[in-house]
Formats: sequence, C-alpha cells, structure tokens
Amino acid sequence: MSAAHRRIRRSSPRSPIRAASGGVFCFAKRARAAGNGFVFATPHRMLRNVSAQFLAIDLGAESGRAILGKLRAGVLDVSEICRFSNEPVRQRGSLRWDILRLWLEIQRALDRAADTRLDSVGLDAWGCDYGLIGERGDLLENPYHYRDARTDGIPEAVYARVSREEIYSITGIQFLPFNTLFQLYAACRSTPKLIDSAVALGTIPDLLNYWLTGRLNAEYTNATTMQCVDARTRGWATGLLSALDMPTRLLPPLVNPGTILGPIARDVSATNAGTLVVVPACHDTGSAAASVDCGGTSAFLSSGTWSLLGTELRAPILTPKASDLNFTNEGGVCGTVRLLKNIGGLWLLQSCRRQWAASGHDYAYEELLASARDDRLSFRSLIDPDHHAFLHPENMVASIADYCRQTGQPEPSAPPEYSRSILESLAFKYRAVLESLEELTGKRFEQIRVVGGGSRNRLLNQFTADATGRAVVAGPVEATALGNIAMQMLATGAVASLAEARQIIDRSFPVERFEPTAADRWESHYRRFQEYVEFSCA
Repeated sequence: MSAAHRRIRRSSPRSPIRAASGGVFCFAKRARAAGNGFVFATPHRMLRNVSAQFLAIDLGAESGRAILGKLRAGVLDVSEICRFSNEPVRQRGSLRWDILRLWLEIQRALDRAADTRLDSVGLDAWGCDYGLIGERGDLLENPYHYRDARTDGIPEAVYARVSREEIYSITGIQFLPFNTLFQLYAACRSTPKLIDSAVALGTIPDLLNYWLTGRLNAEYTNATTMQCVDARTRGWATGLLSALDMPTRLLPPLVNPGTILGPIARDVSATNAGTLVVVPACHDTGSAAASVDCGGTSAFLSSGTWSLLGTELRAPILTPKASDLNFTNEGGVCGTVRLLKNIGGLWLLQSCRRQWAASGHDYAYEELLASARDDRLSFRSLIDPDHHAFLHPENMVASIADYCRQTGQPEPSAPPEYSRSILESLAFKYRAVLESLEELTGKRFEQIRVVGGGSRNRLLNQFTADATGRAVVAGPVEATALGNIAMQMLATGAVASLAEARQIIDRSFPVERFEPTAADRWESHYRRFQEYVEFSCA
C-alpha cells in the first residue's frame, strides 16, 4: 500500500478524509470505530408509525433541486424547496462542471430548510464524472463534464491493452466513451503529475457527500457506472485497473445504498449541523428505479436528458450477447441489478432548443411539443438518437440536418419538424432496446413504466405506446427524489422494507396510462428506422 493511500485510511483527527462503511439495513448496525480509521455507519432511532421529514438533493445535467418529503400516516407528500441551474463551463478548451457553484447551491438549500426538523438528507447525481482530491482534502481541479472530448479515441487505446470482451466479462457495464474507466485512463496519459499528486477520487455525489460530512466513500450504485467494479464480487475491479496501469490507490471504500454516512458538519450548515446524511442510490437512475417496482413483466424507462430503459434483476447478465447488444448491469438497491441501456434521450431536443435560443428564438418546451403534434409531419425524417454525432456537437440542429442528408432523407426545416423527428425516433429506439431486453431476459414485458421529468411528455408517452405496442404507465415525475427518499426512509427505520417504501409512493402519487392507438401505422416505418440505426453502426 502506498504512503498516499495510507493517509486516506488513518484515523488521526488531522487526516482530511474519513470513511464510513455500511449496508442496506444500516439502521440495525452498531456504531463502532475500527483500528484502520474507518468510521462505520451509525444507528438511528426507529421512526416507524410516526411522522418523519427527509430532504432529497437531486442533481441533474441541467438543473438541481432540493425536495422535501413528509411522511405522515403512510402517505408521502413532497414539495420543492428550491431549484437551481447546473451549467457547465468552458475552460481552456475543455468542458467542466462548476462544482463549487453546485456546492454553494446545496448549502443554500440546507439554509432554506432551516425551519424544518429533518430526519435525514440524501444526495444523488449523475454517474461517471469525478473529482481528484489532494493530500489536504482539497479539490485539485474542476471535474470534467462527460461530454468533454478528452476521451475521443481513448476506448480504442484501452481495448488495445484489454479487450472489450474481457472488460465486459468483469464489469458488465455498457461501453460509453465517457465511462470513468476511459476518463481516468485519459487523465493518466495527459496529466500524470496531477494523478500522482491526488490521494483520492470521488464521483460527483461522493465528493459532495465528503464535503457535507468529512467522510469519503464510493456509493455502490454510482460506482458501478464507472466501469471499475467487478459485477460478480461487487468490489473494485483492481485486477482490470492494474492491467491498465491505473491508480487503484485513489479508490475509496465502497458502501451500499442506505448507509448512514454521518452528520452534516457544522461549518457546512449551522442550522442543519448534526442532521444525518444517508447515501441513497447516489446514481440518479438508481434512485429513480428505487421508487417503483420495475421487475417482473414491467420494464422501466427513466426519461429525461438521458433515457434509460431496462428491468430490475437479482443477478447480472454477463453473456457475450449482452456485450454485443451493449447492455449495462448497474448496481441497484437492496442487492438488485438494473439491466438497462442508455439512450440519447431528450438531450437532443434540449440542445436544439439552446441552439434556437442562441439565434434569438427562445421556444418553450410546451410550444415545441404542441407544434410537433401535427400529423402532417409524421415520419418524415428519422434519426438514431445514439449516433456519435449527437454526443457533443457544437450545433445539434446542424448535426441532425447532416445526418438526414447522409441517409437520403429530407432535412427538417423548422423547429416543429425537428421536434417531431426527435420524439418519433426516440419512441422507435425504445422499441429496439425493449426487443433486445426481451431477448436477453427471455420474457415479454407487458408494460413500460416511465418515470422522471420525461413522464410529463404526453406526446412522447403516446408515441412510445404506439411504437412498442405496449401500455405505457407514466409517473411519478419526481421519481429520482422519491427513490432517494425511499432509501432514507429505509435507512432511518421509517419503513421496514423497500417494498413498503414503494407501496407508499404508489398510493401517494397518481400515474397516467397510455394505450397503443396506432401501432399498425408505426409498424410500417419501423424497418426504415432500423436501417438508419444500421447506418449509424457502419
């Protein structure tokens, strides 16, 4: 073990980094301190059958919000404390997260909840991105944004040393160019001195939890998105990382969702100092999936900037077929696995909207969706939402037009046509991924449960029902915050099981059902869409 790694583990009060370790049912554990310096999960009073209040801090790629959850008489009520933007910044040609601005907004959110007696706080965010921590506990640089171009060409360099097949057989994670495995490999090649000066690495939620409590850990569900965790052992894939000469000394101890990390430090929030911080599923999709029953014959679709379609399983599927289809086995709550696939999502429409705004036309989402309802626009131009040109283009509008030219389709000429093209293409992509999911699991999914902000997109929900021929059940909108709160309820003893938490959410929040109404019409265009996807893979 390196001297730098030993500094992370020491129990000296001067050591800047402390760790907590615990499991799903951490409220049953006894508080104890081990000789190695780790600070273990702390028990909390049992809250069952009484009122309780929880704060969920949910950070997304465009905005963050603080959601207050109040549990009374078996019913959960939520209200928004505040919302704030999350805008990346350009710095010398690189795209970074403004992490200190996010930290300031989190502190302000805690201050806004000063009049509320909180039983706990939980934080979730996106996966893959990370920050490097120096020996004094300071952040060494602003974290890179996953859409930064620094990983261009890096996956191929990694495969030259360890094959895709071997990486997948160990981690079970789909190959995306911004996976932490590739980001960290890029950093080791381009800034080795910076890597040498770091003593720890924290993903975005782990880093913020460290600032909240002074304890650095890697929450399991978020860690799995890094492509650095062994899917079978549920520990760090140190053999894989060592084969790539990557610094395993930077990796903090893993903890399960539902662990009580510790109290909020007084220098963070004078009004909420001492409030317990629970690590929920710190990966936002993990929290969204925790809010609803997404196993059996019901597939889930987390719809937002990204779309993630999959199902909840008890064990990963690590077959060559799963690798060929590029499905991911992300860690879930309470020992589950989420077999799913990332899809480009509403990022395409968001990016077009920003481009139009930059040109002086600030269209509201409602305006774009209303104009896209015109059936005269149907099936004119279809795109593969996951084409590499749409990952981080300078101009999404131009990129979509160029894709259409290359595939011999008419270019969209106005915002309604672009909006309709994006929504129809997403619905078709959902069908393609659903069919692959059924092939891997050997079962038919009778309905799709859409959660997250995209569940409010009634036009896309209907398109999804029509394209797949399956019923779509939409809601809850605040699924990520609700799943975050569900694990806080479980950690503090407010509920006895995840099933009980999900039942509370089901009866507390209404859903909307969409039945297929034009499946035959969509069927005739599906093969055409598949041809465009094949073009993307060529």
